[in-house]
Amino acid sequence: MSKRDCYEVLGVSRSATEKEVKKAYKRLAMKYHPDRTKGDDALEEKFKEVKEAYEILNDPQKKAAYDQYGHEGVNQSHGGGGFGQGDFGDQFGDIFGDIFGGGRRGGAQRPQQGSDLRYNMDLTLEEAVKGISKEIQVPTLVHCEQCNGSGAKKGTQAKTCGTCHGQGQVQMRQGFFAVNQTCPTCRGKGKIITDPCHKCHGDGRYERSKTLSVKIPAGVDTGDRIRLSGEGEAGEHGAPAGDLYVQMNVREHEVFVRDGNNLYCEVPISFTEAALGGEIEVPTLDGRVKLKISSETQSGRMYRMRNKGVKSVRSHSTGDLMCKVIVETPVKLSSKQRELLKEFEALCSSSAKKNKPKSESFLKSLKTFFDDLSS
Repeated sequence: MSKRDCYEVLGVSRSATEKEVKKAYKRLAMKYHPDRTKGDDALEEKFKEVKEAYEILNDPQKKAAYDQYGHEGVNQSHGGGGFGQGDFGDQFGDIFGDIFGGGRRGGAQRPQQGSDLRYNMDLTLEEAVKGISKEIQVPTLVHCEQCNGSGAKKGTQAKTCGTCHGQGQVQMRQGFFAVNQTCPTCRGKGKIITDPCHKCHGDGRYERSKTLSVKIPAGVDTGDRIRLSGEGEAGEHGAPAGDLYVQMNVREHEVFVRDGNNLYCEVPISFTEAALGGEIEVPTLDGRVKLKISSETQSGRMYRMRNKGVKSVRSHSTGDLMCKVIVETPVKLSSKQRELLKEFEALCSSSAKKNKPKSESFLKSLKTFFDDLSS
């Protein structure tokens, strides 16, 4: 064993954290790795020294003994034995797996949790605003009730893998180095099912569509989603199921346009209603309500009806209904209607500054524009 100070070998302080020690080791191991040093004996010894220092500082018991007694403390606590080839192989598999793609220690792989699923739900605006409960059909993987998710035929059980002896990994050696790899026989599970369940064919799961009742809260909008915990795909061999995410999509409405918690709609009014004012009926999601139109209202004016929009799903606030009035020009006029409109136009023209201020302002600006062009 090298007698150099372990902290000096790795280039770290005595207060270095476990993460800092590991980072320093990886950097030096890459630098002095025999695959890179092309058989240089001196650099290979340097590599061994780095490895030995890391094995001490990465092990809490060894580190405590080293900090108190130095190298002698480590030798005594391990019967004076140094670091054997087996120790190095294990350490190589643990650390260099990150660098060169080898496996890590830790025994057989744990059964994987099931995958999350997503279900796209279309809603009408009324359903989204008021909330609703809906049943959905979800195709997924469910735990096999016949084998209770184990994958083994009822009355039997999986056997320990003879290749890896239940570890889920095997060690591949190439001369001085060893790398842990996933066991090719059990594929990292550590066990083999010799008599699989006939229903799930040894997987512990099978495909089935299940019916779920989903409660949609009032106020949801496109892009919102609801998480149903444990309603995703079943996990492998009894592992927990994933989650189901219900994604909302609110369809376009023929009357209203939604913007956040506010609703917008266009309301046609007659020329007479715009000029004289009055009271009209406008739609809301709760039914018809009265809207008072001011006299001399121009087309495009926006009226706000407070708290007639959407109640927020995240708070108690309620949006507004914004009504844009559009003055409708009469069509298919009778001769009598035409005569009356012409008479009305003549009366307005005689006092245009008073009755048609916008037209007068426009004509004045237009005259100024053409005068400037001709000058």
